Amino acid sequence: MTSAPRRSGPSSFAALGSGSFRSFTLAGMLWMMADNIEHVISYWVLHEKFASPMLGGFAVISHWAPFLFGGMFMGALADRYDCRKLFLVSMAMFMAAALGWAYFFWTDTIQVWHSVILLTLHGLAGVIFSPASQLILHDLVNDAHVPSAVRLTATSRQVGLLLGPAVGGFLLLALGPALGMVANAVIYLPMVWWSLTEPYTGHGPTGTPRTLRPMTWGMTDMVDTLRETVANRTIFGMIILVGLTSVLVGNAYQAQMPEFAHGFLGEDEGVVYTALLLASAIGAIAGGLLQEAIPSLSPSPLKATMMSALWSATILVFAYTESYLVALVAQFLAGMLMLSFISMAQSLVQIEAPTESRGRIIGVYNVALNGLKIGSGFTVGFLGAVIGVHWSLGLSAGLLLLCLAPLAYYLRGAPRALRAGSH
Repeated sequence: MTSAPRRSGPSSFAALGSGSFRSFTLAGMLWMMADNIEHVISYWVLHEKFASPMLGGFAVISHWAPFLFGGMFMGALADRYDCRKLFLVSMAMFMAAALGWAYFFWTDTIQVWHSVILLTLHGLAGVIFSPASQLILHDLVNDAHVPSAVRLTATSRQVGLLLGPAVGGFLLLALGPALGMVANAVIYLPMVWWSLTEPYTGHGPTGTPRTLRPMTWGMTDMVDTLRETVANRTIFGMIILVGLTSVLVGNAYQAQMPEFAHGFLGEDEGVVYTALLLASAIGAIAGGLLQEAIPSLSPSPLKATMMSALWSATILVFAYTESYLVALVAQFLAGMLMLSFISMAQSLVQIEAPTESRGRIIGVYNVALNGLKIGSGFTVGFLGAVIGVHWSLGLSAGLLLLCLAPLAYYLRGAPRALRAGSH
């Protein structure tokens, strides 16, 4: 197999020099858009049909639980098998879920148990795709440009996240829920086409010797892999960093955004709600572009920890402010800082991880980043039902700030920058 074009030397937007990376990033943006279109249409119909908070809660759990219980195993699969095949399996599952929704919406036969199966299928598709999509970046760009690839991939998916609700709302109004879901299934096809036409497997050139541990299922393998990361202060610290942010705050406050919006401008809370979500997404896009354009923002463990501390402080301000303008600015900064520290952490883990266990380590990283977000449903959501979401979010963000101080001390001896010339 011919290896991807390699470029050396520091350069902003360096990953865009690879045509395969450009097409992968575009297909990934459309995948993220389709993922969120499906949420928009299905959540709306389920609310209209059942008005069940319990089903709404299951929708969130089914999205993140597969990362908690299957992220490690899917990372091991990405280590062992052609990542393109995993993409095809994942896209087939996403499309099957979309077409399943379309059938039940068209025939008006949707029941709760149908919804549970389709939501679970969608969640499983996500955890299959995620580790492989991170691992394959090492084939598409030079290792020195992996941080650029991570940032640009994350930024493009924020664009997809931003477009998803708008396109989903349009499809819902223009085509109706059934045909809207059929149209949504088509949006997954660019990733299918990429997987069928590109030569990259995620494992480097064909014939490269690779030593892999035997496949196992269960917590033992995860514990063994996590124990392996302890020897590398950077990898272990970044896994702890994203784990802390996910379990204490995560994105649970976004599910409570209608409650926050209700406190601003009274009868215009729908507009306020939309504006707050848009501010966060636009901030994330700006954060990714700024990191690409400013060389001094190259990844380092202490920078990532500092960014997450600033993010926690911004969430703390958002939790308690009574000013709509301050809330908007806080959400913009929160989006910017979240993308910044997560992309830094992911870049550091991917570069530092040994080739033979990179997929497994990325799997553990995904468990910490995505799977542990279930915990924020308790720290922000359930606790918010008892003491109010403003207090639960504020206390969670404050506790996170306290936890980040010893982590920063632990990381003081980690490398200051990713590598010379990494940006």
